[in-house]
Amino acid sequence: MRARPLSVHTRLTLWYAGALLAILVVMSALSYWLLARSLAHDVDRSLVTLAQVVRDAPRGDGFEDAEWWVRELLDPEHQLFQLVGPDGRLRMRSWRLRDDRLPLSAEARQVVVGGQIAFETVLLHGQRLRIIALPVFRNGRLAEVVQVGMPTAPMERTLQRWLDALFVLVPLGVGLAAAGGRVMARAALRPVDEMSQSARRIDAQALARRITIRGTGDELDRLAETLNGMLGRLENTFGQMRRFSADAAHELRTPLTALKGTLEVALRADRSGTEYRAALASALEEVDRLVRLAEDLLLLSRSTAGPDSPRARVELEALVLDVAEVGTRLAKDRGVAVRVGTLAPLAVLGDGGALRRALLNLVENGVKYTPSGGRVELSVTQVDGEAVMAVEDSGPGIEPADVARIFEPFVRLDTARSRESGGSGLGLAIARSIVVAHRGVLAVERPAGGGSRFVIRLPLAAGG
Repeated sequence: MRARPLSVHTRLTLWYAGALLAILVVMSALSYWLLARSLAHDVDRSLVTLAQVVRDAPRGDGFEDAEWWVRELLDPEHQLFQLVGPDGRLRMRSWRLRDDRLPLSAEARQVVVGGQIAFETVLLHGQRLRIIALPVFRNGRLAEVVQVGMPTAPMERTLQRWLDALFVLVPLGVGLAAAGGRVMARAALRPVDEMSQSARRIDAQALARRITIRGTGDELDRLAETLNGMLGRLENTFGQMRRFSADAAHELRTPLTALKGTLEVALRADRSGTEYRAALASALEEVDRLVRLAEDLLLLSRSTAGPDSPRARVELEALVLDVAEVGTRLAKDRGVAVRVGTLAPLAVLGDGGALRRALLNLVENGVKYTPSGGRVELSVTQVDGEAVMAVEDSGPGIEPADVARIFEPFVRLDTARSRESGGSGLGLAIARSIVVAHRGVLAVERPAGGGSRFVIRLPLAAGG
């Protein structure tokens, strides 16, 4: 069975506790090292002081007076000292040494002969001692060596007590910090749980609901604002999908109703061959209209998803000339002139066929809405580092209130037009989808002289 994944606040608690444990371990090791170093330094300074006391002790008539004086001055624990001559013979030792001697290694002897103080740690009868060897010079010659020893047990006991305290305090501190961190993590993430519960109650039938913003201005509020923005976009998209589905059903119902009516009338009574052919011709027109509508819907869906073919370099000058030639043939029977204005040698990256369809839809729209004797003009220019393709007509123009609607599917501003002359209302929607898929913008303007001007802005290709 798969293990249940850990919650966020549990992971935060574990990360916090682990990081704190690592920090405490490092700090404990550092404190232990600093304490050991400080204690060792204190022991060595004490040994230097004791050695100087032994060196400066009054001798009287013999070493016994010096020993008595040192015994009276020092506490019993520190009464481990001896005096050794240059030849290594023992001249005096404290009564605590009894028959033992403080050792002096060959390395330490060389240091002392050189006039330096020597320190070493030795083991004497199972007891660790820190020993100092202090040279005494008279008349420029080594007269004697003062050795003083001090047990390291007190220092070791102090270090051990500190280590025992760390073994208790570190786990206790990590445990308390983990418990506190878990409480704080739960409190910090409680708004996230509330947001999650609110989001679960939002479905396709309740997209108008929003997540409550607490007003703190922190990251959680920004997350709630982002989610609310996403819900707003989803609500708008679902609304568009519902309107699109209703409009598509309405557009499909009209030719299907006409087709059904034609067939029912043809079958209601016996007809002559001529009448049957007329009925079939009428039905074929409705079928053609359905095919064109289905093709437009499929093209709109594909253009919304983006161009399927790999992006290639598209020369806009050649594209405009090609569309202008096709537009001239379309406008011939309507008495509308299709002209080419300014042409700049620009290029973009994209699907040449899709861009041609978008531009041709704009030209067809201009030809349909331009009265006889009018004109439709195409141009390509460069503005602010972008390629701008424009289609301007001398038609009646578009009212400002209708500008936001003309790019919606199945919208016809002229309700008097038939579906045959006005089309399915998908041309501008397809053109905008193609332009947006190419990271461009399609907008409509109202020139000062009247008419309409559709502008396509596309990013230029490198070197184009």
